[in-house]
Amino acid sequence: MTRTSLTTILAVTAIGLGIVLQVRAEGEENSLSPSKVSFPESYAEGILYMTANRPMNPNSRMAGPENIAQYREYYVTAAAIEALRKGDPAPSGTTITMVQYRAQLDADGNPLKDDAGHFIKGELFGFGVKEKRTGWGAEYPSEMRNGEWEFQVFKADAKPNNNANRTACFQCHKSQMSKDFLFTFDKIKAAAAR
Repeated sequence: MTRTSLTTILAVTAIGLGIVLQVRAEGEENSLSPSKVSFPESYAEGILYMTANRPMNPNSRMAGPENIAQYREYYVTAAAIEALRKGDPAPSGTTITMVQYRAQLDADGNPLKDDAGHFIKGELFGFGVKEKRTGWGAEYPSEMRNGEWEFQVFKADAKPNNNANRTACFQCHKSQMSKDFLFTFDKIKAAAAR
């Protein structure tokens, strides 16, 4: 594998990890209070602002269905695009939904790709949702708080995935504080220019 290929894979993986879905070890307590995020029934009425391939990571500590080759679609509310385009933070009520599909695989277990190099989506298996509301996040310590953002992970049936480690979501997105805690900040802004 060339250095450029590895760099590209790592960059796409970082973007694709918009919401980290590490599975808790059996018996491990989730130190967070229950998420305030409800399943966004109308997420598809938002703007599809990007898609991403997420290759399987054989070195990942993730277990189960989260560590598979995935095709992901990212939806955001239109008001967030307008705000970011104007240089404002995402407004209260912004919802970002990552829809996760298993990548279709060839006979050797490698992801099938379309002519543009995107994984071909297979079965829907989950959703990662990030929502911002005025006053949210006040209960979190400063080293974890992501402004007024909250996270939730849902199974394909839109029920919360109680095995997902939301703490990892907060910890990972904390690094994006200068971009309103959004890994896809620039992609959301670019969507508005279309």
